[in-house]
Amino acid sequence: MWSDYLSAGFFKAFEASSGIKVNFTGIDSNEEIINKMKASKGRGIDICSPTNMRSPQWKNLELLQPFDYSKISTIKNANPAMLRVGHDEWNFGAKGSHWLPMIWGTEGIAWRTDQWAPPRAGDIPSYGDIWQSDVKGKTMMRVHSGMLGAGLYLETIGKLEPGAMKKAYDGEPGMRKTWQVVTDFCIANKKQVKLFWNDADSQKNGLLNDGVVVGQTWDGPPISMMNNDDPVQYRAPVEGALAWIDGMALSKQAENLDAVYEFLTYCYTPEVGGRSIDGGKDDSWGGKGHGYNSAVLGADQYASDDYGKTFGSVYPYKSLANLWPWPKEPQWYADVRTEYVNKFNAA
Repeated sequence: MWSDYLSAGFFKAFEASSGIKVNFTGIDSNEEIINKMKASKGRGIDICSPTNMRSPQWKNLELLQPFDYSKISTIKNANPAMLRVGHDEWNFGAKGSHWLPMIWGTEGIAWRTDQWAPPRAGDIPSYGDIWQSDVKGKTMMRVHSGMLGAGLYLETIGKLEPGAMKKAYDGEPGMRKTWQVVTDFCIANKKQVKLFWNDADSQKNGLLNDGVVVGQTWDGPPISMMNNDDPVQYRAPVEGALAWIDGMALSKQAENLDAVYEFLTYCYTPEVGGRSIDGGKDDSWGGKGHGYNSAVLGADQYASDDYGKTFGSVYPYKSLANLWPWPKEPQWYADVRTEYVNKFNAA
């Protein structure tokens, strides 16, 4: 599972409820999930947690098995639009869904409110803020998604055609043309970036301890800092926050199926979904949560009283209508993107 998705409070509550102990290995990227599963052929793993748009990379690996909905009594609480992603994009061999939604969120812009503010009305940030001279050497990003954000910014200033970053998923020649422009821009401005992050903790440390004043981040880590009253704000940028759904997939070699289905039934309980966000309305889970949004209907009713206020702050105005859903990602796209990521890293 992604490293910050299951809190100590979650594990404690689930074990008390079921008597089942969860053996948890934290991961930081989709590539790590796939590589771990391929290395073991799925052995020793019951559940892994790929992101929705990665289905083309899993389709032919034969590492997963379909879910049996009849064994998840709470599946009716899953967001139906998100559940449909499994039916439409993860129904390998027409055997049923091989993926269930768990958490949804975005990647956008976070900043230190005591040191910087977006230079726009309403404090609406832009991916381009990372590349401005006033924050040189004080920004952070994850390499591949930060390059995507840079491309979206280049669209807005006329360096790329509008929609070029989305059209890049249509074929390799067009992708290479677009990503070469992005890579050249990122290399020319690499000194802007102080930190390349790869997990939730490195994002938090960047903003609190490492001198970063603005960065492209997941929503969860900065929102958890906002909930702790740290001087941090996350917000959807003007170009649109990158939207994703992380889910759960069942290993073909899963050895603990009864425990897996009890775990899934627990996860799709609205109270558990809400408490997982930010600890809930009391402190019985220790006030800890992942800071993202739940794929469980009714979960928001069990999150803390501040959840709605925070959500409105993070996604103001027309932000939800302006989301940039990450397209399905074929393997050829991932491979070519890695070439450009390596060029930027090596520069």
